[in-house]
Amino acid sequence: MTERKYLIIGGVAGGMSAAARLRRLDESASIIVFERGAYVSFANCGLPYFVSGEIEDESDLLLQTPASLAAALNLDVRIGHDVTGLDAVAHTVTVSTPGGTQTWPYDALILSPGALPARPPIPGLDHPLVQTLRTVDDAKRVHTLAGGAAHAVVLGAGFIGIEAAEALNHRGVKVTVVEFAPHVLPPREKELAWLAAEEMRRLGMDVRESVAATGVTDAAGRARVALSDGTFVDADTVILSVGGTPDTAVFTAAGVASERGFLVVDAQGRTNLPDVYAVGDATLSVDGVTGKRRPVQLAGPANRAGRLVADRLGQPGAARPVPRPLGSAIVRLGALTVAMTGANRAALDEAGYTYTTLHTHPGSHAGYFPGSKQMHLMVHLDLATGAILGAQGVGEDGVDKRIDVLATAMRAGLKAPDLIDLDLCYAPPYGSAKDPVTMIGFLAHNILTGVTREWHPEQLDWARTEACLLDVRSAEEFATGHLPEAVNIPHTELRARLDEVRALAGDRPIAVTCQSGVRSYLAHRILTAAGFDSATLSGGMLTLRAWLGADAAQTLV
Repeated sequence: MTERKYLIIGGVAGGMSAAARLRRLDESASIIVFERGAYVSFANCGLPYFVSGEIEDESDLLLQTPASLAAALNLDVRIGHDVTGLDAVAHTVTVSTPGGTQTWPYDALILSPGALPARPPIPGLDHPLVQTLRTVDDAKRVHTLAGGAAHAVVLGAGFIGIEAAEALNHRGVKVTVVEFAPHVLPPREKELAWLAAEEMRRLGMDVRESVAATGVTDAAGRARVALSDGTFVDADTVILSVGGTPDTAVFTAAGVASERGFLVVDAQGRTNLPDVYAVGDATLSVDGVTGKRRPVQLAGPANRAGRLVADRLGQPGAARPVPRPLGSAIVRLGALTVAMTGANRAALDEAGYTYTTLHTHPGSHAGYFPGSKQMHLMVHLDLATGAILGAQGVGEDGVDKRIDVLATAMRAGLKAPDLIDLDLCYAPPYGSAKDPVTMIGFLAHNILTGVTREWHPEQLDWARTEACLLDVRSAEEFATGHLPEAVNIPHTELRARLDEVRALAGDRPIAVTCQSGVRSYLAHRILTAAGFDSATLSGGMLTLRAWLGADAAQTLV
């Protein structure tokens, strides 16, 4: 049997998963990994936690070395080898090595080049105090700078930017976070992103949203960052974290099909060139909800794609397609966990879905057991099919578990009402007899069957001008902040005061609210049974306050 020659360009998640799986499937194959950098297998998701000092030894970031991979898997891993050319007709690659330029043949080629830090056209980004956080060497430099820094600026408040900001804050560095989008964590919905921004402020961070950096200059050895609002911030280090650009120029020049620089692959990871595959951050994926092609730069999908491409090469009869990713992601921010899966409003609007959004605020476990923490969960529900289109959550405890369950349900094709039927673990320290996921199923079923009608924060103008606003919290809660047009009738008094409501409403619909949406739902059912046209505010005042954000102080009285 002829020895198969596999070349893999790039290590870390996608490339090393492919290499290791290929070896397990074919002991006789020649498997060579070319890695441009000095590290072929490192925990890039752990870099911020080395900066923070929570991971104390940088060696803990190095998962494997060329020597350990050779010993365990007989892999030929060559660091400091930069692939500079691809000839798809001759089935060869050109490699710049410490010993000179070489040409290597292949039977199959797997591209896993990853991404480079995006560098927007901002003058001064070459200042020595401007750093990125994508490699081990980056983390070592930022860790050293943080040791003597009083103030840092983080440009970009995506996941990596938030992790970098938290790491520097953990080290006692004053942090200013600058985000060009209207809110931090841009893929998250605004009402949950506000909660994240408030946590950043609680930690002492200076959060600048809807602001861009316009330049970096030197100020007596410090970096002076100019912002689009006309202000300046001086810093001892600046972390550039505005996304990643695919490192694919060599391969697109050789004819690999691409869009916006990202390599286009099919469900088997194949490119348009024969025997050339691609995985990881440099590829486009087909979104698991909308079907749109988009990059998903996450470790989980890259690892899976590497393994499944290796299966396609090593055991084609049993190989499975690379799954369409849901983009499940999570980040720690101070005391909070922020997580999501599936599509957000922007993606659903672009794709033309008819959907509604469910907001709930359950406890992380049984309320009568000490330590229960409130979560803020939201789910986008397809009104035509009942499908779960996306979910997001913020809270101190239990968020990861619920988003993981919802991601699993989405992958399995469950509809939202099917969540009612899930058998989830319950004991007071861990959950509730009616788990937050189950409660989402109840709410979805009520909406789809017409038992519940909701109104949403984006309909606030309608509620204030065209509806009768009824706040069914207690008088004490009402006094802590309410919409100025609202009338307060506690839900326990509602049945006895229906005539009063009828006089107040006239021929207007009734928009009901409470603190979290539970009591307003009860009131909504009472009103509906009495013949009123009513709807309950999704998520109640908790959601409305977060939706309003900084405007809540001016809107509520």
